[in-house]
Amino acid sequence: MATPSFDLNDLKRRMQGALNSLKHDLGSLRTGRASPSLLDPIQVDAYGAAMSMAQVATISVPEPRLLSVSVWDRGMVAAVEKAIRESDLGLNPMTEGQTIRLRIPEMNEQRRKEMVKVAHKYAEEARVAVRHVRRDGLDLLKKLEKEGAISQDDEKRQADQVQKATDQHIAEVDQTLVAKEKEIMQV
Repeated sequence: MATPSFDLNDLKRRMQGALNSLKHDLGSLRTGRASPSLLDPIQVDAYGAAMSMAQVATISVPEPRLLSVSVWDRGMVAAVEKAIRESDLGLNPMTEGQTIRLRIPEMNEQRRKEMVKVAHKYAEEARVAVRHVRRDGLDLLKKLEKEGAISQDDEKRQADQVQKATDQHIAEVDQTLVAKEKEIMQV
């Protein structure tokens, strides 16, 4: 079996993946403003399979507090409306032909605080994912040093680089969280 080699760029790519996942999760959080990504988690029962909203309709934002969902197939309008109504987003769809309008209600203070808690949970999951990547990298470095593939000095120097990359990505997670928290709490 070939000995695995250490690749700092691969570790950074995996850490960036955790950050991208956080941004996607935060994008689907309701902030009181209309955003097409708000409907990303909704699955529509279409043609005998669960499909994402983007696969059956076009989502647009004609006004800051209004989403417009243009369903492509007239027969799917009822299924899309049902999926939106049954989601836990608290949205009330109004159907006009093949277009469904979703007014985004004003969020109260308690709901905003709940959303901030969810955002913090997503950020902590991202931090944990980044730390797991760091652990994998450090374990590989220790293994390579133990096998004699790299010197102790190289192991120490590369471990410092892994820690710097980890610190940088965790700082980005924190910045993303602060920006989202500010957006959620804005009235």
